[in-house]
Amino acid sequence: MTRLHDLYHEHGQSPWLDNLRRSWITGGELARWVERGVRGITSNPTIFQKAIDGSDVYDEQFRELTRAGAPVEDAYWTMVLDDIRAALAIMRPVHDASDGVDGYVSVEVAPDLAHDLDGTVAAARRLHDEIGEPNLFVKVPATAEGVEAIRTLIAEGRSINVTLIFGLDRYAEVMEAYIAGLEAHDGDLSAVRSVASFFVSRVDTEVDRRLEAIGTEEALALRGKAAVAQAQLAYGRFLETFTGPRWQALAERGAKVQRPLWASTSTKNPAYPDTLYVDTLIGPDTVNTMPEATLEAFEDHGTLARTVDADLDAAARTLDRIREVGVDLDDVSRVLEDQGVAAFAKSFDELIASLSAKADRLR
Repeated sequence: MTRLHDLYHEHGQSPWLDNLRRSWITGGELARWVERGVRGITSNPTIFQKAIDGSDVYDEQFRELTRAGAPVEDAYWTMVLDDIRAALAIMRPVHDASDGVDGYVSVEVAPDLAHDLDGTVAAARRLHDEIGEPNLFVKVPATAEGVEAIRTLIAEGRSINVTLIFGLDRYAEVMEAYIAGLEAHDGDLSAVRSVASFFVSRVDTEVDRRLEAIGTEEALALRGKAAVAQAQLAYGRFLETFTGPRWQALAERGAKVQRPLWASTSTKNPAYPDTLYVDTLIGPDTVNTMPEATLEAFEDHGTLARTVDADLDAAARTLDRIREVGVDLDDVSRVLEDQGVAAFAKSFDELIASLSAKADRLR
């Protein structure tokens, strides 16, 4: 048993791996992570850009696809979905043993659909139907259009990982979309699962930048505190939302809570502890998806204690102080959402350009 096993069995938090590459699948590394306690996998366009551009593992398949006449973007999706299917097979025993709590693999809709409601719904349907596995999460960004797509997809009984959540107001909209979708679904609610991916470290990066621009002693003393405080308050809202008569009526029909998933939990500032965004956000019914370096660090020296709701009043006071010194947290969340969408689109576009150049060389 490792600290990752203890994180789940003693504290109710599922450690997931925020990375995927074909060499890990074929070389057994992914299976070894599962043995060490990893209970799910997340991916995104940036992860696949690094995996495909950063090695020659995909070259043979790409060569075959392009020679057969496949357009470059179609070839990309074929390679990605092959990796997703292989990862789903590795994670399926975890899914079955946990009665559908864990064992999920997430794949994101194309990033250019972030503000396209109809396109997002169609793409998510296509991915679910084409893969057809119960432990697949399709990732939908929590833009305004994405929130509406979530409601529609949940109402259809599709399991969704809601990604790119940066603020408390948008998180409340995401939870409402999930509950409203369940209420509109007339099938088996126990088969519908969802996580809400609340991004953490990027919040500190942006807030710290603004605090340093303000430059007062009080502002500088608040660096590195916004992200954890906001995520802890998000957990408080989660506890409030998934209780009471409205939720109880759904729970009696088999509905499961939409677990908060802490994303972007590697420490960007080297001055901060390498397990900062894990140690401070531990609690029941949560997920923390970590890159391998953060998993290694937590496995070595992470803290095992319920911390996510240890002092919600203190978390609220921290955000109040940050606002009082002049940081507009609503604007922070808007900026980070725009940056997140743009970053994934950039990775996708760069990879398609790289693959197009490679296809030309092969021809």
